[in-house]
Amino acid sequence: MLGMAVRTRLPDHHLNEESKDVVKLGTGMIATMAALVLALLLASAKGSFDTMNNELRQAGSKLVLLDCVMTQYGPETREARDHLRRGLATSIQRFWPEDSREITTLRDNQAGGSDFEAIQDKLRQLNPRNDAQRWLQARALQVSAEIAEARWLLVEQVGQGSIPAPFLVVLVCWLTIIFASFGLFSPRNETVIFVMFICALSAAAALFLILELDQPYQGIVKVSSAPLQKALTIMGR
Repeated sequence: MLGMAVRTRLPDHHLNEESKDVVKLGTGMIATMAALVLALLLASAKGSFDTMNNELRQAGSKLVLLDCVMTQYGPETREARDHLRRGLATSIQRFWPEDSREITTLRDNQAGGSDFEAIQDKLRQLNPRNDAQRWLQARALQVSAEIAEARWLLVEQVGQGSIPAPFLVVLVCWLTIIFASFGLFSPRNETVIFVMFICALSAAAALFLILELDQPYQGIVKVSSAPLQKALTIMGR
């Protein structure tokens, strides 16, 4: 619409064929750069999304492994296993509140802390009676440390995007220039305006998708809590 408005104020010799050719060349160059930046941003956002999704799956498997190791140690680890389940339930409640209805009762009705660090304190207090229990204790401490590290990494990643704001600002400016050049030489009728609106909406949808993928734990496009939900189900057996 801005390009169409500018067109009505330009002299006729600014709209001749030579001028159109130059504008088309400049627009083509900007469009090429915008396409490259858009592809890079999409690849970066998708890569970040897939990485965090894989980290979540690995965390779920480690939680199940830790629960199995503590079960093999003996009934002395029952309290530590309860801490583990409460910590996992709290994490799901915090990051996926829409998926945590079935675990709310577990989180609210069981007393005690829910931090994963508390599990390590319980494990250190164990008194192994043989070599097998000593190995299981060391293994449990190692896995619990990895889980605690993954949990803090998750906390740090929430709200931290991987795409610098200047990239998006420059890309939006380039897209604005491209659409303005389209309107500069387009007839002013309902069909053209509708088509341009659809094209602008498509470009905006691409930017929206990039921003959603760049925030895997917020918004509409989120990593699934299914690995942690499944881990909680297995640990509750």
